[in-house]
Amino acid sequence: MAKKPQKAPMGQIRIIGGKWRGRKLPVLDSQGLRPTTDRVKETLFNWLMPVIQDARCLDCFAGSGGLGIEALSRYARETTFIEYERAVAQQITANLTLLKAENGYVIQDSALLYLAKQGSPYNVVFLDPPFHKGMLSDTIQLLENNGWLAQDCYIYIEEEVKAQTYTIPSHWTLHREKIAGQVAYRLYIRSLSA
Repeated sequence: MAKKPQKAPMGQIRIIGGKWRGRKLPVLDSQGLRPTTDRVKETLFNWLMPVIQDARCLDCFAGSGGLGIEALSRYARETTFIEYERAVAQQITANLTLLKAENGYVIQDSALLYLAKQGSPYNVVFLDPPFHKGMLSDTIQLLENNGWLAQDCYIYIEEEVKAQTYTIPSHWTLHREKIAGQVAYRLYIRSLSA
């Protein structure tokens, strides 16, 4: 008897605040995909509370889409999700459809290739690249040089605790930082008004 082809196993993420609070969404189990934990997400969105409503958000290594969807749940104006893996990007699209979120836009592409183009400014940017790939420096440079960041943009960076070093532009100020297990997470504010 022939075996049925197995579908990719599914995990799930939970929306922790806003209009979709408590909703659980399916997430593909894909190599290297590690959704931000609820605890980290709750801390981050407490930090972002004064600025998230009506913000344009960019989720550069979207993965599960958890950060960008959480932003939409908390009344961000829109979120653009960049995700390299086709099946993972399709799952984000399916979850946005499930939520009837018409202000979420999924780009299936390499973040570095996409950000190499000239962009339009975002108010909040999420950077949670794959661990151990050393992608943060190039990503930060592309965001800064190609017009992706609003003047007072908030930039969230999540990385492994023992990450390779990366350079932060001098006009980015560290606003908050924490460590949870093997993950370090930081929120910067870009200010050109100084």
